[in-house]
Amino acid sequence: MGISCLADIERIEAVPLAQRNLPANSYEMIATGAALNPDAPALSFFLRSRDQARPYTLTHRALLARITQAAHMFRHLGIGRGDTVAILLPNLIETHLAIWGAETAGIAFPINPLLEADQIAALLRAADARLLVTLGPAPGSALWEKACAALVEAPSVRQILTVDPLRYLRSPLAPIARVLAARRRRAARLDVPVRDMTRALKRHEGGRLAFAAPAATDIASYFATGGTTGLPKIARRTHHSEVFDSWAMNQVLGGTAAQPVFFCGLPLFHVNGQLVTGLAPLGRGGHVVIGTPQGYRGEGVLHHFWEIVERHRIAFFSGVPTVYSTLLEQPVEGHDLSSLELGMCGAAPMPVELFRRFEQATGVRILEGYGLTEGACTSSVNPPAGERRVGSIGLRLPYQRMKAVILDDQGGYVRDAAVGEVGIIALNGPNVFEGYTDPAREGGTWLAIAGERWLNTGDLGRQDADGYFWLTGRRKELIIRGGHNIDPGVIQEALAAHPAVAMTAAVGRPDAHAGELPVAYVQLRTTATATSEELLAHACALIPERAAWPKAVRVLDALPLTSVGKVFKPTLVGYEIADVVRQEGKTAGLDHIEVDVVLDPDRGLLARIRAQGDRQALGRLLGRYTFAHEITD
Repeated sequence: MGISCLADIERIEAVPLAQRNLPANSYEMIATGAALNPDAPALSFFLRSRDQARPYTLTHRALLARITQAAHMFRHLGIGRGDTVAILLPNLIETHLAIWGAETAGIAFPINPLLEADQIAALLRAADARLLVTLGPAPGSALWEKACAALVEAPSVRQILTVDPLRYLRSPLAPIARVLAARRRRAARLDVPVRDMTRALKRHEGGRLAFAAPAATDIASYFATGGTTGLPKIARRTHHSEVFDSWAMNQVLGGTAAQPVFFCGLPLFHVNGQLVTGLAPLGRGGHVVIGTPQGYRGEGVLHHFWEIVERHRIAFFSGVPTVYSTLLEQPVEGHDLSSLELGMCGAAPMPVELFRRFEQATGVRILEGYGLTEGACTSSVNPPAGERRVGSIGLRLPYQRMKAVILDDQGGYVRDAAVGEVGIIALNGPNVFEGYTDPAREGGTWLAIAGERWLNTGDLGRQDADGYFWLTGRRKELIIRGGHNIDPGVIQEALAAHPAVAMTAAVGRPDAHAGELPVAYVQLRTTATATSEELLAHACALIPERAAWPKAVRVLDALPLTSVGKVFKPTLVGYEIADVVRQEGKTAGLDHIEVDVVLDPDRGLLARIRAQGDRQALGRLLGRYTFAHEITD
């Protein structure tokens, strides 16, 4: 029936984890799921939303055979237990084959294909990647050219496997597209061998695994942590951490269908796509529907989402608040959503008003949860069989310890927080990662508590008397106004309660006296109207603390989003920095000034300024601010 309260978690923990006989690795977990119903569908994929009625499907038996082939292929190509296979792909069936095959033979490293070539190259170097799996030339995609450009600066990569997405194209234009793709492939000048993955797979057996499977303590994957400045940290995760987290999620969701249908709309280079809508359902014999290579970003996917749910009998999907906000605009009338049991929301806090609107409009229960790459994926979730406390991130997973702690000014552990007291969220358990590929970047990551190593998540939160956790903000996102810490969530919740607001984000505007001042950005709901002045008055009326009142509310057609749909706040801070520079330029008497705010690997947000006139005067004025800047003519 699933977990309903903290007592249920403690009853599960009465049996030692070692006696649970969890699969030793991700390959064994997928094999366990396949044994439950070998001929049931495991993976389905459609290239475009209009192709959803005729998806490409692999049964569990076929999927396991293909993963075994992939593992044999990687070993044949020289990948050993400690070698890294970089996977630069959108969501495809082949992405699953590459991830699980690479984990079985060596180490899988999925990379965000939306990154620029220099960022991809930096990640390839940092991970010492030996082989790259990427998309071949395809209409509407420049990923092949981007991969080729990255390889120039990544000498560790010794060979390439390409995936042909045109094999999924049901169109009379497909032959023409293949001819054009072949020309683009020939135009590339690469110094490493390039092989077609589909043809390479066919050369290998898909029966029993021909080499020793990984141990539970072996590194299964690398995942970039989504840093906003410089090169992201690369987390090292073991097979046990991935298997445990997937198994624990299945314990939480025990009330769902035994072999449910999951919709995968988040990218497979993200841990939620990989585990929550990947390994977890596959490990219980479930069915994963991959909705286009771009997931929720695919053309028509969100517009036709209720149709997809109805046709494929989706029971579970996972998304970020922006997905739910967009789905709220899609009418549910005329669609049979009886199969849909749960939607899970994570990655960013969901505004309470959005939560209530969505459940009222759709009847779909939302489970808010919490997790991070360093904790495999999920660390806590509201219990589907118990009380779901709106705004809470729920109860901890079984066998994973989680608590709020008080730290000193140097970041050292002082004591556990009292019930209801805000502290830093700390984790300890089998899902916690092994550390980063660069140990020098682990400063502040670990806490020593009673002789044990705990993960410092950097998140602020509290635990109530019933074991539910509540996030109150991220230390790095706090707006610090004259030494006063302002939680941006307070501002965001107030604005989200306005009926015209679809999404909102609060950030700090640089200020010469206070350090930062709160400002807010909003995206309005389709067809809704509201002025900045109206929204500002609404927010101030609801925010009890005067210091947290935003100085301005700015309305944008669309808020900048990350590849997984979270609001990308550095872009908004960049807007504020640029505006401050322009204002100070006027104060300095400069007639012409151009500002470009970029993310510098070493300096964070950097204002590159081109100005004519008294640049020294401008420099003195900008010296009162903390952001980095460069002034040229």
